[in-house]
Amino acid sequence: QVQVVESGGGLVQAGGSLRLSCAASGRTSKINVCGWYRQAPGKQRELVASINSFGSTNYADFVKGRFTISRDNAKNTVYLQMNSLKPEDTAVYYCNANIQGYWRSVWGQGTQVTVSS
Repeated sequence: QVQVVESGGGLVQAGGSLRLSCAASGRTSKINVCGWYRQAPGKQRELVASINSFGSTNYADFVKGRFTISRDNAKNTVYLQMNSLKPEDTAVYYCNANIQGYWRSVWGQGTQVTVSS
C-alpha cells in the first residue's frame, strides 16, 4: 500500500557529489518525519540526517557542512545532497519515512553509494 524508494546512488570520486532521493508512493504518501541512514559492510546502521514536516533538520557530526537534507512536499520526496564525499562515506543509504496516516514507518530498499579515492 505504501512504499518509499531511494535513488541517486552510484560511484563517485572523492570530493565529488551525489544527490539521493527518497520518494513515497501509495494511497497515503505524505511524508512527515524522514531520516537518512547508512550502513557500511561489517558496521552498524547509523543515522545520517533527518528532517521533519516543518523543515527542521538534524545531522550527524561526520556529515555537518557537507550534506544537506531537504524536502519537496509537492513531490512527496526527501533529498540528501552529498558534497565533498569521502571514501568513508561508502555505504548503502536507506530512507526511513513516517507517512501521515500510516501506522508504521517505512524503509526503502537502499541505494549504494561508493566513493573512490
